[in-house]
Amino acid sequence: MFDKFKTVAKFMKAKSEMEKKLDPIWAVVEKAGYKITVNANRKIIAIEEHGVENKVLKDLLNDALKAALKKGEKKMKASGEDFGIGDLL
Repeated sequence: MFDKFKTVAKFMKAKSEMEKKLDPIWAVVEKAGYKITVNANRKIIAIEEHGVENKVLKDLLNDALKAALKKGEKKMKASGEDFGIGDLL
């Protein structure tokens, strides 16, 4: 049992380190007067419409992405339990 906790702890540490490395990697896409900036962690940094930033839309989309990821994690955890690895996910 203790080995599983060590494995989970190592996984969480590696995940955190990877997220730190991906945060500064950004992509900017512009089209039809819109400009969207995202980072490699799938977080929206900025949304602009004709040069005007739309913080409400940015926050709304980030909240929706976070909610979808949580639902996906629950589904993966349930699937992992089917294979006996649910406590590792």
